[in-house]
Amino acid sequence: MNFSAEKASRKWPVGAFRRGGAAMVTAAALLCLGMQGGPAEAARRAPSFPWDDLFGTRPQRPHKAVRRSAVPLPKPRPAQAPAATHAPAATHAPAAAHAPAATEPEPPAAETQSPAAPADAAKPAEPQLSACRQALTDEIAIAPSIPDIHGAGGCGGEDLVRLEAIVLADKRKVAVKPAAILRCKMAAAVADWVRTDIAPLAQSLGGGISNLDNFDSFECRGRNRVAGAQLSEHGRANALDVRALGLANGKSISLTDRSVPRALRETVLHSVCARFSTVLGPGSDWYHEDHIHLDLIDRRNNYRICQWNVYDPLPEVAPLLPAERPEQAPPREVAAKSDASKTDASRADQGNADHGRASDGKPDAARSHDAAAPDRSAETKPQPTKKRRQSRRF
Repeated sequence: MNFSAEKASRKWPVGAFRRGGAAMVTAAALLCLGMQGGPAEAARRAPSFPWDDLFGTRPQRPHKAVRRSAVPLPKPRPAQAPAATHAPAATHAPAAAHAPAATEPEPPAAETQSPAAPADAAKPAEPQLSACRQALTDEIAIAPSIPDIHGAGGCGGEDLVRLEAIVLADKRKVAVKPAAILRCKMAAAVADWVRTDIAPLAQSLGGGISNLDNFDSFECRGRNRVAGAQLSEHGRANALDVRALGLANGKSISLTDRSVPRALRETVLHSVCARFSTVLGPGSDWYHEDHIHLDLIDRRNNYRICQWNVYDPLPEVAPLLPAERPEQAPPREVAAKSDASKTDASRADQGNADHGRASDGKPDAARSHDAAAPDRSAETKPQPTKKRRQSRRF
């Protein structure tokens, strides 16, 4: 097959390719001109063809530059102005404020803060005090608050205080030795008990009370320190063990001492049983023989326990021998003797009478006189008497 350039247009449809090639040449020329005039000029002059994206010849248009203007800030509030309760609503800035950042300098950070703002705005809010904590003031007791304690097994508590002293009505202080860690309600009950009941009682003994002997307060343990027992009220900071009361004259009154007058101990017993839910002392168990346990446990139907035996005082001198029978005492009654006892008594008397006689019926003197004579009774065996024969029958 022969081809010629003159007949190529009739053999092959190359007209379209020729026109496409010319268009590509024209686009390349415009692209060169655009590069000389700048990217914006080239993008404006370059024609758009449907196949530009196919061959990747379409130039990307640059993004428009975003014009950013400085946001005007409000002027600081004058110091003479009253404090605003609510933040004022944002107002529209005037048209003159929309200026480039170069014309209006940005105010420093120190001036943006309002001088009227409170200094303690960043501080956390203080926890709200309980009603007991508000009532237990320094005029009643020296009891600073301590952080809550949350231990294992429910040990600890909330609203705790350290009871250091109790302030009486005449401003005298009754020290708690050592200081007791208690719940606020328990500390308030102890303070009221000392101020109302113990202070007047101790005033008549030795010039008033000066200290309270604290045997035990908060201790994370079971009841009576038994392993595995139920959590004690001491573990909840809801109990106090009192051992003695110290007086202003230096004396100490032990509440479990039997030498202390019984009336005094009974008065203390009635006062604590009327105020506390549990009172344990001597007679309750051997764990509380030397102190008094007080707590404010909540039981069903407000049930209370008061176990404290007030024993009588011991005698000063223990009796060694029984006392002599007084002369004015009536004669003692003796039971009547029977006939058998009378017979036995007569036999005993007869035996005593015959004790000095020998077997032959002679007295001791005659027997000593006949000692030199030969003893003929040894040759012949004496016959038993009638009395001995009767005794063998029984």
